Amino acid sequence: MRRLKPAPRAAAGRVVVVVGASSGIGLASAVAFAGRGDHLVLVSRSSEALESAERACRRAGACTVDTVAEDIGAPAAAGRLVDRVLDRHGRVDVVVHTATVMGYGSVETMPADVFTTVVDTAVHGTLHLARAVLPVMRRRHRGTFIGVNSLLGSVTVPRMGAYATAKWGQRAVLRTLQQETRDEPGVSVCIVSPGSINTPIYDQAANYTGRAVRPPWPVLAPERVAAVITRLADRPRRHVSVPVGPGNPLVVTGFRLLPRLYDRLVGPLLHLAVFTRGRVRPTPGTVHRPAPDRERVHGRWPVHGRGGD
Repeated sequence: MRRLKPAPRAAAGRVVVVVGASSGIGLASAVAFAGRGDHLVLVSRSSEALESAERACRRAGACTVDTVAEDIGAPAAAGRLVDRVLDRHGRVDVVVHTATVMGYGSVETMPADVFTTVVDTAVHGTLHLARAVLPVMRRRHRGTFIGVNSLLGSVTVPRMGAYATAKWGQRAVLRTLQQETRDEPGVSVCIVSPGSINTPIYDQAANYTGRAVRPPWPVLAPERVAAVITRLADRPRRHVSVPVGPGNPLVVTGFRLLPRLYDRLVGPLLHLAVFTRGRVRPTPGTVHRPAPDRERVHGRWPVHGRGGD
C-alpha cells in the first residue's frame, strides 16, 4: 500500500482564534496549534478556566497567547472579540469554533429555556462569529473558518432532540456559508463532524432523563479531532464535512436509507450504549453558566485506538 506523505508543517505565526478553548476538543485543538508556534486567542465563557488553558498553550510552544472571556451566543460578543484580535494582531488567519453545550431529555420534558439555549449556542453562536470574522477574511482574500459540528448534525436520536436540533441548524449555517464563500477562493469554511469523543461534556450536560449518561462506544480521544482540525487549517476542504469516528458513515447511511429499521433500533441501542444505571436529579448542567472546575481536555472514559491521529 502506498504511504501518504505527511502534511507539511504550517508556517509559524498564524493568528488562530479558538472559541470554546477551555475544555475538550477546543482545548486539545488550542494545544495542537500551540505546538506549531502559532499566535493563539483563546475564547471561553470562563476566565478561570482560560487561565489553565493559557498555561497549557504556553507550555506547548505558542508564539503568543491571549485570552478573551466571552459567551459567543451573545449577539455582540463576536464583534468585540474580532475587534480585540485585530487591535492586537491586525489579522485573523484561522477561526476554530468548538463552543457547544449538550442536553439530554425528551422534547416534551426538557425545560424550554434549556432547549433554546442549547440550540442558540450552536446556531446563533456560529452565525454571530461568522458574520464578524468572514468580512475580515474577505478583505484579506484569505482565511479559514472551521466549525465543529457532530454526527448528530446528520441524524437524530431520542432524548437528544435539543442537541440534534442545535447541530442540524449549525450544519445548515455552515453549509450555506460554504456556498456563499465560493466567490472568494482564498476564504474557506470547513466542517468537522465528530462522533463519540472522550471530553467532559457528558458530565456537564443538562439531564432530564433520570439516568446518568456516558459516550457510546467507540470513544475517541479529543486529540483525534484536533489533528483533523489542524490539517484542515493547513489544507482546507471547502465543500464537504469531515467525519471523525469509524462508525459515523454507517450510522448516517442507516438513518437516510433505512429509516424504519433505524427508528426501531435507535431507542434500545441508545439505552444500552448511553444511559447507565446511575440515577441523577434533573439539572441544567452547564447550559446557562460554566463550571470551571470541570473543564479539561479529557473526560473519564477509556478511548478506542490511538489518542492522536
